[in-house]
This record gives sequence, structure tokens and C-alpha cells, in this order.
Amino acid sequence: MNYQETTEYLFNSTPVFEHIGASAYKEGLDNTYALDEYFGHPHTNFRSIHIAGTNGKGSCSHTLAAILQADGYKVGLYTSPHLVDFRERIRINGEMVPEQYVIDFVEEHKDFFEPLHPSFFELTTAMAFKYFAEQKVDFAIIEVGLGGRLDCTNIIHPLLSIITNISLDHTQLLGDTLPKIAFEKAGIIKQGTPVIIGEANDETRIVFEAKAQEMESLIIFAEDIPMVLSASMSSDGGLYYKTRLFGELQGELGGLYQIKNTNTILTALSHLHNSHIIKNIESIVKGFSNVCESTGLLGRWQKIQTNPMVICDTGHNEAGWMCLSQQIRRQKCKNLRIVFGMVDDKDIEGVMALLPKDGEYYWTQPSTKRAYHVDKVAATGKKFGLHGKCFTNVGEAYNKALDDANKEDFVFVGGSSYIVADFLNLLQCN
Repeated sequence: MNYQETTEYLFNSTPVFEHIGASAYKEGLDNTYALDEYFGHPHTNFRSIHIAGTNGKGSCSHTLAAILQADGYKVGLYTSPHLVDFRERIRINGEMVPEQYVIDFVEEHKDFFEPLHPSFFELTTAMAFKYFAEQKVDFAIIEVGLGGRLDCTNIIHPLLSIITNISLDHTQLLGDTLPKIAFEKAGIIKQGTPVIIGEANDETRIVFEAKAQEMESLIIFAEDIPMVLSASMSSDGGLYYKTRLFGELQGELGGLYQIKNTNTILTALSHLHNSHIIKNIESIVKGFSNVCESTGLLGRWQKIQTNPMVICDTGHNEAGWMCLSQQIRRQKCKNLRIVFGMVDDKDIEGVMALLPKDGEYYWTQPSTKRAYHVDKVAATGKKFGLHGKCFTNVGEAYNKALDDANKEDFVFVGGSSYIVADFLNLLQCN
């Protein structure tokens, strides 16, 4: 098989959450343990940092990876979902795993794993751990796929755990209350391993504290002693930060939600610096200012062009849109044009309630089978006083928005990671 055939095999022969949703989710770690034993327990050959949370995992993971790289380490990065290329999920110092490695992994080991019927994520996780071990990374930043307690990444024994925040998402799998979801996320807290909590409320704090006490783990709530003293927008779309311990920083990543992410990251960095893992403060400055180039991060308030300004963002739930909607409203523009669609396991009404009322909407749907049909998206928008035209794919919606826009307009593309994925694939093909 060539690379395209191999990725099609992975997508089509294993249950893929991104394609079919909850039915791809497997409770329990039996397959993961079987794969881990078969490959010789590769995760024991590198130090790791484990990151869970409803929102902000990707930004935190990539920023920490960029900083560790700047400090001279060889850093593995395992994230999901990918937007353009499957190999985005598995990187070392920003470089994606080679196509040939993916091909060889499947060809050489499918006789073992096919009888197991692993999920796509279980198999991809095994591939990532094997690759990181073989390449002798110094650290691997491991992002939880879904939840935490039963996630297949949860076999690692990290030197630090991070839980960014908790909000209502994937409720059909993780629970329909914040304490239930917090319980699942808290499952990544390991015996004696420090844990950073980015955001918490009274309901979730007690869950985290109980788990940390059970595991005899130091727990640090980033909000208790904020590391970010102030933040302001920079002219290039990023953010300037004044910080408690690290002076002034220029963050490349834009979006108001990055302020909370940065507070979580800086709290983690304080621990890593005190542990003599981060040796140079200059590495923190460099990493924050160079995240995308260092790690290949896509889709976080990503600027596509100017005149008109075009931004895409993967925010996909109510918690994410509370910040995104503020950010969009702050844009100085003549007309606001929004290309928007969602997938069917998200709270579409909760998000719609937050969308700007003065925008011209280009309703659409991603190419995944899990998409809300564009007619449903438009009908729900109408309930909230939002009006626009319907398009059956992202390309048509975006091209129309761009045709309608003048140089002073602002065009936003988002609502789902899958909308952004279709959009970025469109740009790559043009």
C-alpha cells in the first residue's frame, strides 16, 4: 500500500470517532494494554506531560512543545484531531511522522492488531508511542483524545498532568454534569504526579481535590495565583502579556481564550522551571512567539489573509464560543461575514445563542457523516435571529462570502474542527 491507501485503510477498517461519533468510543484499556505489551511498552522510554480538558488542549500542548524545543530538547507531540494530514497527530520538533513510517507500521503489524479490532485512536496512539520511543525523544506532550480516565493515552506515567478546563461537551459519553465530566478528566491524575488545573469552579474543584488526595499528588489551581497579570492585543493579531514570574511575553497565538490558556501554561512552566527541566527563561519567550512555525499548529484564530481579513478557528462548543464571539465582535470591519457549520454531538442552540446578531451568515456543513445538515443549521439560526444563505459544502460557502466581501470586511470560518479542516484542505488544493 502507498500512503494514501494506508490512511484509507486506517480510516475505513477501524472505528473512527471523527467519522462516526460515539459508536467509535471504546470503554476500557484492554486493547491499549495488549498493543502496549506487543510493542514492548514504548511509553516507558520517554518522559511525558499529559494534557486533558474540554477546551485549550491543543494550544497548551503546542505551546509547551515549542518552549521545550527552544530549550534544546527533542520533543514528541501527540494531538488530535488532524485538520489536513493524518500525520499532524504525531510530530517530533514540529516535523510530522514520515509517510513511510505510517505505511510500514500498518504493513508489519496488521496481522497482530486486526484480530483485536482496535479503534482508530487506539491504533494511532500505539503508533505514536512506538515512534517516539524509537526516535529517542526527551519529552512527549501527550494530549488526551476524549475524557481521561478511560482514554487510551492514560497508560502513561507523566512527570506532570494538566487539566485545562471543564465544560459540557461529549455529554453522551462523559456525563451530563460538570462533576461527572470532571471525574473522567481527573482520571489522568497519577500517584505522586503533580497536576495543574487551569480553570475550576466549586463543583469541579472538590472532584479534583479528592482525586489528588487519593493519589497523593500535589494539585495547583492556576487561577489561585494568576501568572498573567495583564494582556493586550498586538497589531499582528497575537497577544502581549505581563506576567508574574517571566516578565513580558509576546504570544503568537491570537484569540481572547488564549489568556486563560497562557495562565495555565505559565503555571506549568513555573513547576517545570523549579524542577530544572526548563533551564532558560529565554526559551519561554521564544516558544510563545513562535508556536505555529515550531510545531505546525493550525486552526487557532488562524489568519488566512488580509483585505478582507479572513480568520478561521476550530472552537466548537459553548465554552469556546463565549470567548470567540467576543473576539469577533471586537473586529473593526464594514461587514461581518461568517461561514458556519457544526457536527451533531454539539449543543448547536447553546452556540447559536452566542453568535453575533449583525453578521451575514453562510450556513454550511462539513464533509463528515456527523454533520448537522445545513438546513437544520439555518433553521436553528433563524430561531436566534440569524439570517443567511445555505451552501452544501464549505468551499461554496467560503467562495461566496469572499465574493461578497470588500476590503474592509471581516470573514470568519468556523463552528467545528471539521469545518476548518474542509476549509484548509480547500486552500491547499487551490
